[in-house]
Amino acid sequence: MATPAQWLAGARPRTLPAALAPVLVGTGAAVALDGFRPGPAVLALLVALALQVAVNYANDYSDGTRGTDADRVGPMRLVGSGAASPRQVLGAALLAFAVAGVAGLALAALSSWWLVAVGAVCMAAAWTYTGGPLPYGYRALGEVFVFVFFGPVAVVGTTFVQTGTLPGLAFAVSVPIGLLIVAILVVNNLRDIAGDEQVGKRTLAVLLGDRATRLAFAALLVVPFLGIAAVGVTRPWALLALAAAPLALSPIRTVLAGARGPALIAVLQATGLLTLVTGVLLAAGLALS
Repeated sequence: MATPAQWLAGARPRTLPAALAPVLVGTGAAVALDGFRPGPAVLALLVALALQVAVNYANDYSDGTRGTDADRVGPMRLVGSGAASPRQVLGAALLAFAVAGVAGLALAALSSWWLVAVGAVCMAAAWTYTGGPLPYGYRALGEVFVFVFFGPVAVVGTTFVQTGTLPGLAFAVSVPIGLLIVAILVVNNLRDIAGDEQVGKRTLAVLLGDRATRLAFAALLVVPFLGIAAVGVTRPWALLALAAAPLALSPIRTVLAGARGPALIAVLQATGLLTLVTGVLLAAGLALS
């Protein structure tokens, strides 16, 4: 039996900024448009967090049963380490999906029932990242799906459930947040290139190779702040998020210097912190605009 600490580690709490930041930014956009509604905002956050935990357990289950977690550098996996059985981890994933589903139904009841279809697509994408017969995470499509679902879908969706509209502002601010969250995945896959190659997991990092992946990571930490600067032309308070830019310097230097293995775990944590701080500041700036 896995210990509570191991179950918590398996939920990968350090990835939760990827769920929190888009909801904060989408809510900031709703405030800017005078449409803030606390109930839908809280439900959107619950859906996002539950889905993030669900996909983490689902990936643990799928990768563990495929044997791709047998030799990992990163955080412990429950199935791959033998700390929990595949059935137990699958059960944890399904429980988290259920929480997301119930919160999503409540959110749809408060806003629009077509969100049920959006939620179903989100759950399908969460499962098929590494699960099912054709996992897209094994086919260099993870970054595309992460950008779409953590960027426009999460940010614009959060704004929609509060305002009932699909404003251009929400789409604009979804881009920098989506790119930062893609950077989290890129550095994660950079760390795992050697192991993924051995088991036939063709991530984008595997296809690009080590050097190109490092350059792509650096670009993904720079371009979002250019996007924020562009938003600041019409929403000057959004420029508050540029205060987070110095947090990008250390992970960029570390990655471009050639850090490998465990050293990239610290970069992963720093990128998560950068994403969260940028999300908080951008949301605050939008709310003040």
